[in-house]
Parts: sequence; C-alpha cells; structure tokens
Amino acid sequence: MSAGRPGDPRRIGAALDRIVAERAPRTLLADVQTAWPEVAGAAIAARAEPVAERGGTVTIACESGAWAQELDLMGDLLRERIDAAIGAGRVSALRFTADLSRRR
Repeated sequence: MSAGRPGDPRRIGAALDRIVAERAPRTLLADVQTAWPEVAGAAIAARAEPVAERGGTVTIACESGAWAQELDLMGDLLRERIDAAIGAGRVSALRFTADLSRRR
C-alpha cells in the first residue's frame, strides 16, 4: 500500500521506524548500538555487542576471550568505522570483554 489520498491506509513500518527514532535515547552508547551491526558486520555483531560507555570509552562484550582479543586487534579499524557512522571524536576508546553470555 502506498500513501495516496488523505485518509488512505499507509504502511505501518515507516511510521514505527520514525517513532522509534524519535523516542530512542540520545546517548553515545545508544548511537554506537544502533550503528554497530553495520559498523561491525553480521559475523562480528552476532558475537559481540556494545554494552556500556563511560567517559567516551565504549565496552564491547564478546562471546569469548578469543573474540575479545581478535576485536582488540581490530580496534582502530572499528573505531574509524564508528567515527564515520556517528561522528568523529565521540568514542575515545573501545574496550573488549569476554562476558557476552552474562549480559544476554
């Protein structure tokens, strides 16, 4: 269905997307969480997620120590991608932990 004349039915998806965007918290963590799937890619996003932020340092919880170590090695690249997605300089550092299972 497309919006035609006033009073015609409209797709609810677009309206819900707008409402969610308007109501989403305006925090650094929320911005990183929103951008994370695109920034990290599907494989990484399935195994790690941003869970906390303090003083510009964003904590990324990973499913294992191996993932935390691998992402730590990719930290500069991930931070560059985050900067491109949400604005440069907002994230000062990334911290990777191996405790995703406790947070889900």
